[in-house]
Amino acid sequence: MTRFNTSTVSAAEIEALTRQITGPVLAPGDDRYDAERAGFQTARRHRPDLVVGATGPADVRAAVTYAGSRGLAVAVQATGHASAAVAAEGGVLITTSRMSAVRMDAETRTAWVAAGTRWDQVIREAQPAGLAPLSGSAPHLGAVSYTLGGGLALLSRGYGYAADHVRRLEVVTADGRLRHVAHDSEPDLFWALRGGRDNFGVVTAMEIELFPVTTLYGGALVFPAGKAAEVFGAYLRWAATMPETMNSSVALISLPDVPAIPEPLRGRHTVHVRIACATGDPETGERLVAPLRAIGAISDTVGELAYAEAGSIYNDPVVPGAFEADTAMLGELDAAAVRAVLDLAGPHEPVPHIVELRHLGGRLAHPPAVDNAVGNRDARYLFNVVSRLERADLAEIRPAHARVIEAVAPWSTGGRFLNFMNGANGAARVPSAYDAAAYRRLTGIKAIYDPENIFRSNHNIPPVEGRTGSR
Repeated sequence: MTRFNTSTVSAAEIEALTRQITGPVLAPGDDRYDAERAGFQTARRHRPDLVVGATGPADVRAAVTYAGSRGLAVAVQATGHASAAVAAEGGVLITTSRMSAVRMDAETRTAWVAAGTRWDQVIREAQPAGLAPLSGSAPHLGAVSYTLGGGLALLSRGYGYAADHVRRLEVVTADGRLRHVAHDSEPDLFWALRGGRDNFGVVTAMEIELFPVTTLYGGALVFPAGKAAEVFGAYLRWAATMPETMNSSVALISLPDVPAIPEPLRGRHTVHVRIACATGDPETGERLVAPLRAIGAISDTVGELAYAEAGSIYNDPVVPGAFEADTAMLGELDAAAVRAVLDLAGPHEPVPHIVELRHLGGRLAHPPAVDNAVGNRDARYLFNVVSRLERADLAEIRPAHARVIEAVAPWSTGGRFLNFMNGANGAARVPSAYDAAAYRRLTGIKAIYDPENIFRSNHNIPPVEGRTGSR
């Protein structure tokens, strides 16, 4: 049975833990507490009894051992993008931002990445060797948490999920042990961590594969909202013909009227088609994108760019903010699906949204060389609806999102993607991120490695009842 302890931590306990840990140990009321617990998502902030600013695996071990001995929940945070659905109340928060390091091996095309490292650091280290990681649209995300949640990368149609290319993991489990996990060493835990995120321990480092990519043919085509039906319809027909090297999405975006937005787009509803094509020559990219260009964009940034500049394709916000989102995995889409989405989005809607379709398929549809827990590989599109709380009230946003998700239900596979599961009722929806047999296996592995469910301040996978053990 899971134990819960909501009592506050005494000064003596804090002092004792501080002697074991190199980094800061902070409690509410400490001048540094708020800054240490802050993350990119500001809608839901962790409010732990203690924050441990880990500087290495030894600090993580001490913090986990302390929490486990007292039945306290453990949460972990690098950049704080992943706390959108669940935030710890009480317990111990381990922050890993001080654990930022990359060790490159150009000969084996791998990188050893510490827990708090952001993708932009990995990209900078890999590019001189002509290599790139399977990073996503926002290079300022933490690499480890992104990968453990599956990792839908800019180049995933050609290479698969980021989690498919993890070779080794270093993880502190609930018993305080630092384990070195790979396919040939604790294979069940290795399988579960790659897709199960922080449910089974605190990953302190990972070894990942890199790929020979230095440039992309990429950028964004922006169209007026009046062309939304035409662009979405053309995009679906176009995407169905694209090779695995072509990665793309289409989104209807309500842009705020702020100086940071270029004047022609400021305060407007627009349709964005994002392109990331891993092609050996720009001529191929030009030919593939030509049917979309023919529609007539009001802004066109698509061209050859260095992989180090790939963050400009989506131009995701880098300033922390408050977001609410929901997601669904969809199958093949048609004109009726486009109408269903556009009827509930756009200038006529009182709640400003971003609604987006990301094209899946390609290598994403195939199992990796070493199996992992990532599910829903049969989906053809990932659908997201996102709203900023600065622009609308949560009481308005959640019903609006529910209506949009209900509208696409006829095309839904029934699944969701863990890294985009950022709205209400997140805990109840966690099983939908996995195939049914995989989820049962995850709960069994959880019972072995975390039977008391101390890693529960997350998109939680609880341990199956009646099965515990030790490794």
